[in-house]
Amino acid sequence: MQPVVSIVTPSFNQAPFLEATITSVLNQTYSNLEYLIVDGGSTDGSQEIIKKYLKQIAWWVSEADCGQADAINKGLKRAQGEIIGWLNSDDLYLQGTLEIVVDFFQSHPEVGLVFGDVLAVDECGETINTLRYADYHLEDLMEFRIIGQPAVFFRREVLEKSGLLDLSYHYLLDHQLWIRMAGITTMRHIPQFLAAARFHAGAKNVAAAEQFGQEAYRMVEWMRRYEKTSTILPAIEKKVLAGACLIDGRYLLDGRKGWAAFKTYGRSILLHPATGFREFHRMLYALAASVGIVRVKNVVERRRKMNTIKAKISGKK
Repeated sequence: MQPVVSIVTPSFNQAPFLEATITSVLNQTYSNLEYLIVDGGSTDGSQEIIKKYLKQIAWWVSEADCGQADAINKGLKRAQGEIIGWLNSDDLYLQGTLEIVVDFFQSHPEVGLVFGDVLAVDECGETINTLRYADYHLEDLMEFRIIGQPAVFFRREVLEKSGLLDLSYHYLLDHQLWIRMAGITTMRHIPQFLAAARFHAGAKNVAAAEQFGQEAYRMVEWMRRYEKTSTILPAIEKKVLAGACLIDGRYLLDGRKGWAAFKTYGRSILLHPATGFREFHRMLYALAASVGIVRVKNVVERRRKMNTIKAKISGKK
């Protein structure tokens, strides 16, 4: 018998994108699906969109919550599937994603968490970048090699052992959970595009860009105390701190703070050159932005330009 796959969608006032998210889940070819939607009391017509699909939704609620982590946790607590994932209300699954994930889990019983590649798309669903990963493990996550949350899936038993999302994290809440999971299970990369992450003006990674770095630095302090990472951290501490700087610089750049981003990238290089130069193209862009050589109207346009610069630096067309 096919295992049940539970997908949770947290949402709050995302009516322009919500229906596309819902249909990307419900139109999956995998049939043994449990879909749960947790709405935070939206007032923009989201509830009416959800009600159109009630016959295909296992459970939903619309009520005030304490933020994204709280909303996701509500769904995770109710999820009954052997395999679980969550999809934010502005992101999308690609066709066939759930079948690929289930097949991988069934052929790799030792694996507790999988993640695929992600397309970055704009408000209209047009691809602006491709996010490809590798077979990252616990140390990679500690060094802030971020994986695309929409393309992450895990076994229920792993969630039960790791615990739910930490409500004190609002921006890197998923990454902190992946670190906890990677400390207790084997994680593997599926080298296929499984999801699309949407970049738009109202997205959290744009609207609150400066907050991501602060959570990254706080997460380093948490790693010093967490039992699965505290013994590993001393040997890779400079790489971890440099990785936190990369996160800070990336989102400062999204927040149009070019000079602050440039200085942060510089600190990353000083801490651990190999890590810092991992995003040298962003550092160059931050410098150009800070002196007015390049100007962009929004983060979507910047992502397009950054992708072009990265391709030129790496010699790709």
